[in-house]
Amino acid sequence: MHKELPKFLAKLKVRGFKVKLDTNGFFPQILSECLMYTDYVAMDVKTCRGKYPLLGAPDTADMIKSMELLKNGEVPYEFRTTVVPDLFTPQDAHLIGEMIKGTQTYVLQQFIPEDTLGKHYKTVKPYTPEEIDELAKIISPYTEKIILRI
Repeated sequence: MHKELPKFLAKLKVRGFKVKLDTNGFFPQILSECLMYTDYVAMDVKTCRGKYPLLGAPDTADMIKSMELLKNGEVPYEFRTTVVPDLFTPQDAHLIGEMIKGTQTYVLQQFIPEDTLGKHYKTVKPYTPEEIDELAKIISPYTEKIILRI
């Protein structure tokens, strides 16, 4: 997140815009400063904490701070995961569930191999809608509401 983002969002709010912020959660201080100008936040939860090093993020402490900030705040939010088979297994679902425990809304969205930056993901076969539904059943006890985008 750019450090000037809170000022930009403030300008949007003054002009009457509704503001939705999408974040990976790795900048909790800037996120905190943005919340007063934000109507909704969508935060990516890519995988369980133990697999974040595979994505180039060995330390997830800031992400967890952002999650707690949103869970304890007043701005409506969702945590969402694109279900990439390598990064989201049934075993990972329980670990992710512990991370999101007590959240308002959690979204599982279909992985589309054509829409990826990593070349090796272009050959990964996505989960079927039925498999995603099974993953949702594992994670649903941890959240008030689960949404499937498949």
